[in-house]
Amino acid sequence: MTHPDLSGSAQTVTDAVVTRRSLRAFTAQAVDDDVLKAIFVNAARAPSGTNMQPWRVHILKNDGLAKVKASVLEAYDADVPFEAEEPYYPDKFFEPYLSRRRKVGWDLYSLMGIERGDKQKMKAQHRRNFEFFDAPVGAVFTIHRDLNTGSWLDYGMFLQNVMLLAREAGLHTCPQAAFCGYHKAIRSALPLDQVEVVVCGMTIGYADLNAIENTLQTERASFEEFVTVHG
Repeated sequence: MTHPDLSGSAQTVTDAVVTRRSLRAFTAQAVDDDVLKAIFVNAARAPSGTNMQPWRVHILKNDGLAKVKASVLEAYDADVPFEAEEPYYPDKFFEPYLSRRRKVGWDLYSLMGIERGDKQKMKAQHRRNFEFFDAPVGAVFTIHRDLNTGSWLDYGMFLQNVMLLAREAGLHTCPQAAFCGYHKAIRSALPLDQVEVVVCGMTIGYADLNAIENTLQTERASFEEFVTVHG
């Protein structure tokens, strides 16, 4: 089975937005260095309060990618608990966020034939995050620990730019909060300054058009559910 809707490049901004997915299977096809550089150079046109540009990016390829993979996988396989420096998720999930979170998880597991309660297979699938889903390029994003909420909001716009520009170039991505909980393992593999907080990781590459997990289409709330029109 192939998924032609994942192939090719995005021709418009709308096309880039609606074809962006968090994919979980990539080919080993190399990403051209000039294409990769252009994505990040252009993504840095994202707005930020007083033009602070709070993003810092560590692009991982070849030996650098292998080193981060090995370090994080070692921690994950040793059952080192997820412990982000800055909270990403709430201490307790509540509705409607709890249901949305559960649904996307079960939708993915169902596609892959993983039954409820099969913790071993669930863990193995989550482990794929730390293999960067076999893509040739990964990235670790960091921010200065003394910056506040506004800069984190700015950072989100930069990350979205990266993902949309990747689609324009015929690439796909997977933004991964999973990496922020293993910042200690990342620090053992990368020369991060102590002022840098790991925001997230990201996989970048070409979609595996034959992977069943890449057929996942996450749902979105209706316009009326999240928009209130005044006047």
